[in-house]
Amino acid sequence: MNRKFARYLFALSAAALGQQACAQTPAPQTASAQAHVEEASRREVTPSTKAAAIPAAPMAPIVPLNRKALFGTLPISVRSDDTRKLIEKAIDQYENVLLDLSIDSAHKAALKDSHSALAFAMWSYAATHSRPVPEALQRARELAPKAGPDEQLLVNWLIDVQQGENIAAIGAMNDLLTHFPNDKHVLYLTSEWLYVQQDYDRSLRMMEKVAQMDPNFPPALNMLGYAYMQTADPDPAKAISCLKRYAAREPNQPNPEDSLGEVLRYAGDDQGSLEHYSAALKIITNFITSQVGLGDTNTLMGNFERARVEYDKANAMATNSRDRLHAQYQKALAYFWEGHPEQGRKALDSLLEDAHRQKDPYAQFEIAFGRASLAPNVASELEQLRIVEASVQKPVAGVSAPDRRLSWSSVVREEARVAAGSGQTAVAQQAISKLERFASESRDLVVSNSYEIARGYLLLAQGDFASAADELGSDPRSPLALQYLAQAQEKLGNAAAAQAARTRLKYQRAPTTEWYLVAHSASAESR
Repeated sequence: MNRKFARYLFALSAAALGQQACAQTPAPQTASAQAHVEEASRREVTPSTKAAAIPAAPMAPIVPLNRKALFGTLPISVRSDDTRKLIEKAIDQYENVLLDLSIDSAHKAALKDSHSALAFAMWSYAATHSRPVPEALQRARELAPKAGPDEQLLVNWLIDVQQGENIAAIGAMNDLLTHFPNDKHVLYLTSEWLYVQQDYDRSLRMMEKVAQMDPNFPPALNMLGYAYMQTADPDPAKAISCLKRYAAREPNQPNPEDSLGEVLRYAGDDQGSLEHYSAALKIITNFITSQVGLGDTNTLMGNFERARVEYDKANAMATNSRDRLHAQYQKALAYFWEGHPEQGRKALDSLLEDAHRQKDPYAQFEIAFGRASLAPNVASELEQLRIVEASVQKPVAGVSAPDRRLSWSSVVREEARVAAGSGQTAVAQQAISKLERFASESRDLVVSNSYEIARGYLLLAQGDFASAADELGSDPRSPLALQYLAQAQEKLGNAAAAQAARTRLKYQRAPTTEWYLVAHSASAESR
């Protein structure tokens, strides 16, 4: 599984993908950088035992001692070649989804060179969704004007993305791609961002460009494995082929096996999913997404006792509260799949209290939102959704602006769906109006998509099937939106379009709250 995308609603916020690549000879990945990643893959993933020390702020601009080229292409200002190597290592680890190791490498680079804007920007960027370090982001902002012009392009983009300044981020991205159109690392980072911003077509085109430049670039093969499953015409054979090439290229890395485990589950090959998750854990014994993945696949297979054992193992190996609480959250959801919703609700109630005690805002949101969505009736769900909405209405300590926007819009969109489906047109319209205002103010593509989906829910309930179909296609990764889109197309008599929506829905298969609601409603309709 690509840990930067699928684990939490909050973690889906950082992204918007790419521009056309032009005329620069791509630099091959350096042997030393590749060695960093291979060395990291041979040991367990553990966070640094050091405190997140922030070096003292420089009193005055310092002339850099060295001008080095990052991966041989992008000039940066560093005081030693060791700093450059650590930054390259951090980027490699980030691209290969060794996120804890990436954080530690960037942290070491910042400790070694307290004047490196890129070291601090990469440290805060890698840490955004697991161990946020706002002080590192602040230092990157302070140092950015002192960096060279080319380094500033990358630093400013990393900062803008973290701050949720989408217009500025797009401008910085365009500048980066103009200056470094064929730098595969620049292309990868920016296309990943576009992917999370739900600009899937542009993301796919950029990733395909990277693959043309370097057919064996592992991060691009990984992303393509997901992108080919989530296009308008899913191609699981092509997706799996890319991931097998990824695994062959990186035999000592856990993430290729983890990605195969996830994508094979999407494709319905549960046994293959279990085998590849297990293979990832043989490479790094505490690669937690694979451990959770074993629980997830067993849940969908109906092996609930086995699933609980796997989630407990994940809980034991977790190195932070977010991973620990997520494993317990998935374990609680298994009760719903098993047909014991009351037991599941009790587990979620207890888990939410635990998340509050541990003061983990990301876990609090995930659990509270899931708990609301699985409420026993409409009145209870709307009441709980309003409480969750209020909790992310204003800035939340430890939560980035993009993440908070995504979370808030997801909750309000769900309010619109539930209200529209229960005939509460005024309540649904109120939610839609809030989303419309917020989309206009933020200019955030994900928020805009939530607004359009919410409108689609109400239009479908009102019988305007053509308009509903236009709106409901805005989020092709939402099982609920795809289910409603298929219904709208069926009402219009568009059998082929309805089947296309259901095909896309088929490959969203995961033990999430949304998938449960889709599967549960489909089961009820068939009775």
